Amino acid sequence: MNSIILDTINNPADLRALNQNKLPVLAKELRQFIIDIVATKEGHLGASLGVVELTIALHYVFNTPDDVLIWDVGHQAYVHKILTERKANFDTNRQLHGISGFPKRSESIYDMFGTGHSSTSISAALGMAIAAQIQDDFKKHHIAVIGDASIASGMAFEGLNHAGVTNANLLVILNDNAIGIDPSVGALKQYLTNVKKGTQKQDNIFEALNFNYSGPIDGHDIFKVITELERLKTIEGPKFLHIITTKGKGLKQAEENQVVYHAPGKFDAVTGDIPAKTNTLQAPKYQDVFGLTLVELAEINNKIVGITPAMPTGSSLKYMMDAFPNRAFDVGIAEQHAVTLAAGMATQGMIPFCNIYSTFLQRAYDQIIHDVALQNLPVIFCLDRAGLVGEDGATHHGVFDIAYLRCIPNMIIAAPRNEITLRNLLYTAQLGKLSNPLAIRYPRGRGNNVNWQVPFENVIMSKGEQLKQGEKIAILSIGSVANNVCEAIYDISISHYDMAFVKPLDIDLLHTIFNKYETIITVENGTIIGGFGSAIAEFKSQFNYNNTLKVLGIPDQFIEQGSVEELEDIAGISPKKIRAFVLKNYGDVN
Repeated sequence: MNSIILDTINNPADLRALNQNKLPVLAKELRQFIIDIVATKEGHLGASLGVVELTIALHYVFNTPDDVLIWDVGHQAYVHKILTERKANFDTNRQLHGISGFPKRSESIYDMFGTGHSSTSISAALGMAIAAQIQDDFKKHHIAVIGDASIASGMAFEGLNHAGVTNANLLVILNDNAIGIDPSVGALKQYLTNVKKGTQKQDNIFEALNFNYSGPIDGHDIFKVITELERLKTIEGPKFLHIITTKGKGLKQAEENQVVYHAPGKFDAVTGDIPAKTNTLQAPKYQDVFGLTLVELAEINNKIVGITPAMPTGSSLKYMMDAFPNRAFDVGIAEQHAVTLAAGMATQGMIPFCNIYSTFLQRAYDQIIHDVALQNLPVIFCLDRAGLVGEDGATHHGVFDIAYLRCIPNMIIAAPRNEITLRNLLYTAQLGKLSNPLAIRYPRGRGNNVNWQVPFENVIMSKGEQLKQGEKIAILSIGSVANNVCEAIYDISISHYDMAFVKPLDIDLLHTIFNKYETIITVENGTIIGGFGSAIAEFKSQFNYNNTLKVLGIPDQFIEQGSVEELEDIAGISPKKIRAFVLKNYGDVN
């Protein structure tokens, strides 16, 4: 398809010079532009296809970047990026040294706030609006576009609650498509459904919070959206526009299968079809090991419950939700609630498996400390996507969990090196002997063992294991990065230990190691500061060992987007970089 109009648009000023009658054609061209690139480069497809008309209308009506526009969650922002001077390099989206898949302040003056996690836009936009008033600027507009899944988060309501008692020049636009990554859940979702149907009899919740409410309107009728935005520009104080959109709009398969086409990987840009999966037997994804094992355990232990904040498919808790719908819960984008809900269940003798991506557990830090660890409740945190996650970049890497959990009293932190050790940890955790909260961290992607569904074995807590015998030097690894170490030193005379637990450490094994080897090297896929290597350094100091200690891991910087392999190489923890480090510094090990 020829992009006749899109070819002439490089920034919002070009867009605003267009005749309105040409905008529907531009919308069609934008959809095809996104489909063509995401089909081969991969990325978040459905969310951006759903907001094409809205994005055009916003930049057409408002004077961006002078007027502030924030996208929440930021995977809706592909059209925004294309219209704001990034069309020429949009094909680098989510790639190493390319543009970010999310809004990013350092990338563009049009990205006024970074939004890789959800539900922050209202608070951020309100803060900017109040700042403008303090500086006597009462004309600047501040727009927060928030999805219906994101607005169900507690933080969004905190922002609405404050905004409703201000006269801030704030416009909140609810992009209501009834789905985040998985279908939206909860009473608010039902309320919005009733509003759309015209069956909601109670007072409008947003009007009750002192917002000037309008809608719902068809978010794909670009002329209607523009007319309403023009009207809202003239109204003072906090405003709320409710628009209805279809996620994946313009691609039949994306409209019909919105979960899969949220981020479908590679697909045929012409037909929309995703290539058939190979029949080759593959090792499982770690998330599936968790999900399938939990179902297996739940069948024999009726105290097991599963909890996830809005990620049932991504975490594979969906398996348990299908098998035991009364014992598995998607609580929406509400990580704080998920953690304290699990804590409440634990007080009643249930065995809660709280499955949260490592990067999202950060959002519930207070609840981990006060509601779980302080009360020493045996909640089992299953931290999916721990370590470097790849193309989603800095907002999504799960590299901080070891550091932020290790300082909390009562916490046990485990990192299985493969699918079988993960399976056995899940089994051991539900035996009823756990007297502390337990965090089990495991990576994104596939493991290495095709035959992983072996009989369960009890795991001895805090015990490490020697994987390879060598001389003079010992490498200590934690979690799945053990595979990188194994590949790096397969033919080098170096010992390798999988420590398995960050907290508590295997003290007896560490004494053996420090008494036997001159040099100790630690390797982790988490931050060096406060991480596993730091724990080993603290052990070394506590017991006055004078061995040489080298720590490899994620440096003190935010790691950008790229493939996991590329990013591990940059961080120095890829097999190639580990091997090079050893040979450069200890070339006589053979």
